[in-house]
Amino acid sequence: MTKKYFGTDGIRGRVGEFPITPDFMLKLGWAAGMAFRSMGACRILVGKDTRISGYMFESALEAGLSAAGADVMLLGPMPTPAIAYLTRTFHAEAGIVISASHNPHDDNGIKFFSGQGTKLPDEIEHMIEELLDAPMTVVESSKLGKVSRINDASGRYIEFCKSSVPTSTNFAGLKVVIDCAHGATYKVAPSVFKELGAEVTVLSAQPNGLNINDNCGSTHMGQLQAAVLAEHADLGIAFDGDGDRVLMVDHTGAIVDGDDLLFIIARDLHERNKLQGGVVGTLMSNLGLELALADLGVPFVRANVGDRYVIAELLERNWVVGGENSGHVVCFQHTTTGDAIIAALQVLLALRRREESLAQARQALRKCPQVLLNVRFSGGENPIEHPAIKEACERVTVAMAGRGRVLLRKSGTEPLVRVMVEGDDETQVRGYAEELAKLVTEVCA
Repeated sequence: MTKKYFGTDGIRGRVGEFPITPDFMLKLGWAAGMAFRSMGACRILVGKDTRISGYMFESALEAGLSAAGADVMLLGPMPTPAIAYLTRTFHAEAGIVISASHNPHDDNGIKFFSGQGTKLPDEIEHMIEELLDAPMTVVESSKLGKVSRINDASGRYIEFCKSSVPTSTNFAGLKVVIDCAHGATYKVAPSVFKELGAEVTVLSAQPNGLNINDNCGSTHMGQLQAAVLAEHADLGIAFDGDGDRVLMVDHTGAIVDGDDLLFIIARDLHERNKLQGGVVGTLMSNLGLELALADLGVPFVRANVGDRYVIAELLERNWVVGGENSGHVVCFQHTTTGDAIIAALQVLLALRRREESLAQARQALRKCPQVLLNVRFSGGENPIEHPAIKEACERVTVAMAGRGRVLLRKSGTEPLVRVMVEGDDETQVRGYAEELAKLVTEVCA
């Protein structure tokens, strides 16, 4: 059943344009409150990142939830995974995150967590959508929801992050630079690494409501690369605006992406016989990750792009580690969703156990050259299903003999076919990609 408002990661858009408007958020709060209250007593946590519109939407959601008879506990600016954790520990029925993640300040959105700190089941999202189209009512005054603020939320989450590493952990002697993207990690991330003994230089931790993700954080790595070199640091850590993505920079200034971090964590667990099953990546994970894990005898499967799909695959297989090359890394042995701080801590622990630098550790994963070409088409029939294109993809796949792969997919937002080929030989890969892109163009003409 198609959803009207919810996408793969909640509801997101430009502030002031439907549905990212105060009146919609009021109704959304009411609909969510009614949906959860129908299951019994209802307490809902609300947190946000640092973008200026968060104040407006927090107030609107609060009013709607209260009108439905749901009690509200406000967390203030907190990373998305912190809200998932606190929803569990407060035994709340749900958690709401006001954030547009890595997007600029003029976007915003809403994500929900269940009482278990996981994505909402489809049936609850459908229930909320049905209520959004119903007339809004208000419970009688004696049953209105009450609102309180959790003043020690940051401290609770800092201790939770530190509990994901052994109590003996001491990063003394480790020099790191942290880029907080002027986002939700700006308070907690520096504290976690400092309290564990690291020498920390902090970048982009002065949010003003407008500068979130602005030429900083995991979507703009230049500032962090320069700072790591200038400070002669061991490594740099970049978070996105809501703290569920992490990328790193090694001491040479090279970017270490989510595939690299996933490999380092998985290899460490495998070597200590703590890797439960295999690893989940996505359709966009580099072939080099799959081959490097195969060399270790570790199974690897691909989910659709999006942390929701990675998490669903992990749950289905009862595995514990998965992620995306964009920096969503899920460590189910510690938490219920992608958590940038916890993932970064697991990488640092793995480096300490092997007595390796980040630059050394990433050498074990040799990235395959990857060429991505976009072909515009007029819409209508899906060119990917054309027999000639299917045959060409199969031919190229066979020709690469297990050392390469082909992926054609339609863009979800533009009339484009994305043609991706990767393999051992960059010249060969580019040739195959251009051949397939030309064929797609001819078919679409």
